[in-house]
Amino acid sequence: MSLPLVLAWAAIGAGMLSAVPAGAAPAGHVTGVGGVFVKSKDPKALSDWYRDVLGLEIKPWGGAKLSYDAPGHPPVVVWSPFSEGSDQIAPSTREFMLNFAVDDMDAFIARLTSKGVAILKRDDTDPFGRFAWILDPDGTKIELWQPK
Repeated sequence: MSLPLVLAWAAIGAGMLSAVPAGAAPAGHVTGVGGVFVKSKDPKALSDWYRDVLGLEIKPWGGAKLSYDAPGHPPVVVWSPFSEGSDQIAPSTREFMLNFAVDDMDAFIARLTSKGVAILKRDDTDPFGRFAWILDPDGTKIELWQPK
């Protein structure tokens, strides 16, 4: 995990970063992530993979809605840039990585391996939880995270 990401998670865990209380900040600020949009050579096939392999409920418009208030979901979304020379996103050549929170890493890994998805790496010893990394069909690195 990169130093900025480790520091962000440490700050969250220590309670130093939290949501801004309603009415505490003046108008005109970011309130959260509203979506993640990616280019694909075959958007339909990619949506089908995210449905069939990761279990996302793909809507008729081709994407999925992920609720912040899902049971066990972390209360925040982290945004963190990596340096241009970082290998944090390797072996992907994309300029971003997706991180999905999961409720049961062992069950999720079993689901992935049953569908033939290669696990790039797994870390069950990180102080922030359990992690695993995979690639989607377009080569986007996906970090799976089960919070402590």
